[in-house]
Amino acid sequence: MSADQMVTEAREFIQACYAELGKPESEAEARIKMIEEQIKETGSYEHTEEELKHGARMAWRNSNRCIGRFFWDTLHVFDARGLKTEAEIAEALFRHLTYATNGGKVIPVITVFDPAKHGQRQVRIWNHQLIRYAGYETPDGIIGDPASVALTSYCQSLGWEGEKTPFDVLPLVIQVENRKPQWFAIPDHCLVEVDIEHPEIESFRQLQLKWYAVPFIADMKLDLGGLSYTAAPFNGWYMGTEIGARNFADEFRYNMLPKVAACLGLDTAKDSTLWKDRALTELNIAVLHSYKAAGVSIVDHHTAAKQFKHFTEKEQESGREVTGKWSWLIPPLSPAATHIFHTEYDDTVKKPNYFYQEPFLPTSFKVR
Repeated sequence: MSADQMVTEAREFIQACYAELGKPESEAEARIKMIEEQIKETGSYEHTEEELKHGARMAWRNSNRCIGRFFWDTLHVFDARGLKTEAEIAEALFRHLTYATNGGKVIPVITVFDPAKHGQRQVRIWNHQLIRYAGYETPDGIIGDPASVALTSYCQSLGWEGEKTPFDVLPLVIQVENRKPQWFAIPDHCLVEVDIEHPEIESFRQLQLKWYAVPFIADMKLDLGGLSYTAAPFNGWYMGTEIGARNFADEFRYNMLPKVAACLGLDTAKDSTLWKDRALTELNIAVLHSYKAAGVSIVDHHTAAKQFKHFTEKEQESGREVTGKWSWLIPPLSPAATHIFHTEYDDTVKKPNYFYQEPFLPTSFKVR
């Protein structure tokens, strides 16, 4: 990014941020002038802690693909920009895991590390999520999560070995600047998992399913006022369909619908029996029931859609137009039963925001 572009984006962010924080225009203009001087002298600038915190919350509010934005202003922000070593960063991530999980009463949290400098990343986390299950390629098929095969192979090349169960938790893989990535096993006290059981169907126990309590997205960058925070893992809590209709149900993930249908005794000979629909519904019932029984925060897709409606109403009251990506906002189960299905959204991307980054590993990576 050129210095002129950085100045432009910094100015736009500071003006919007300071206005929302109720600061006078004169204070915003003084801050912009200071930033311009810093960029002229060093090629970059630093956010104050207040700017970082409100900016991270604004980025959540602007996330077009997120249905859970009603809670954007409750995001807790850990400022970890001063950490320089892989071990320090790992400890900060462990703190994030325990604080956000909060014994099951999940708290939305983001931990922000040093931003890229002169176009070069300072910190990157190789994991898609801080907690994710491994995937092992075997002659008989994949054990575990197919989405994790490449990272699992890379972790093995670094010296990590899992137990080759369907639910082995991968280590964190952290890279600082251009140094060789290091892996760190996640301590047991940082990990909460939920055994999946159905409230009425006893045979669900035979599937031996479980999932981790909280989704910690780790591979997106926070784009804030012209600065790119390439390591800024964040979390909310799960919407049940993320687990029951995607992680467990997708054919390219755990592909559990045929096994669920077998538990239910459904006729799977033809699609017209709607066995997939019935299995999908019962699987999602089991996920919601299990998380609630375990005391772990989760929201069903109907409640989430209502919360999103409240979010749009509050934003309109604040004079802000809500943007959104319809194909992501509709839930993957019974979307037509929510108002979102029948609503059009402007998919214009606003900043601050969170953006995908180039993955480190090709999907075909193998240990050599």
